[in-house]
Amino acid sequence: MATTLKDAVARKPVLATIRLIVPAGAARPAPPVGPALGFYRLNLMAFCKDFNARTQKYKAETPMQVTLTAYKDSTFEFVVKSPSVAWFLKKAAGIETASGRPGHNVVSSLTLRHVYEIAKLKQSDPYCKHMSLEALCKSIIGTANSMGIEIVKDL
Repeated sequence: MATTLKDAVARKPVLATIRLIVPAGAARPAPPVGPALGFYRLNLMAFCKDFNARTQKYKAETPMQVTLTAYKDSTFEFVVKSPSVAWFLKKAAGIETASGRPGHNVVSSLTLRHVYEIAKLKQSDPYCKHMSLEALCKSIIGTANSMGIEIVKDL
């Protein structure tokens, strides 16, 4: 497929792709955000205001995954993803850390309903939209098993 001149001009040259984990509604120009964006001479306050506005519906201190694309003209775009599956599983199970020996030590049990609810939340992620709910559930069950969390039909 040949690209036209208009397409080539419309595409901005990418300087870097930055991946961060920032607490919801708590982006400040201090570390970890400040040094990561300051290195590429990006507007810290614009990012912080925009990020905090986008994540205000989430509970405070929820770790949000951010993929930020920095362009050579000092502009940027970013995508906010929901928290990791491991974080959701730990919250649902009420544990701080996963098992040190998964498969040997079971630290907690969750029902299939918990798995289904987490899958519904993760389905809103831009990279999980194409996955079926069943595939997401299987992936979440695999993550739970690797953390030492047992999945049962009913508690």
